[in-house]
Amino acid sequence: METVKQTAKMNEKILCHKCRGAINKRMITALGRTWHPEHFNCRHCDTPIDDAAFNIQEGEPVCSECFKRLYTHNCAGCKQPILERTVVAMGENWHEECFCCDGACKKPLASQPFFEREGKPYCKQDFETLFATKCARCEKPITDKAVVAMDNKWHRDCFRCTRCSNPITTTSFTIIADKPICPGCL
Repeated sequence: METVKQTAKMNEKILCHKCRGAINKRMITALGRTWHPEHFNCRHCDTPIDDAAFNIQEGEPVCSECFKRLYTHNCAGCKQPILERTVVAMGENWHEECFCCDGACKKPLASQPFFEREGKPYCKQDFETLFATKCARCEKPITDKAVVAMDNKWHRDCFRCTRCSNPITTTSFTIIADKPICPGCL
């Protein structure tokens, strides 16, 4: 019984996926189908695909050039085609390695929260260093609520009485020689 199946299988013709003609000699097997070598072509430009690695779109082979032209985006950073994972951020497409902080650290931001300023991405630390309002006393970025007094912004802990050095937590204080004085030190 087994020999009958094998003989029947040997008598079956292998057909080319493109021309539907019988394949008698060399063939290419890919994507679960068979082709004459001269018929394994790009679905768009009909150029023969000779590479072992090729692209697939809608179940059909696509040459590298057509794939780049029709199916990829250019990276907003390096302007080269993106052939692997794409980061979509700020309305643009990026290579993972090109989507980096535009500040001093230059670290990758693909899996990080980021801030945008004038079309450029920044990590939290560089964004705060470059763009956050600075405290009038310590000159570090203010990232939380601020005290607004004397035409400046201050960290809550930095707005202190000049005489006793305690934070001024009341809404009333006195200014002497351009320095804040808490009600207890008057």
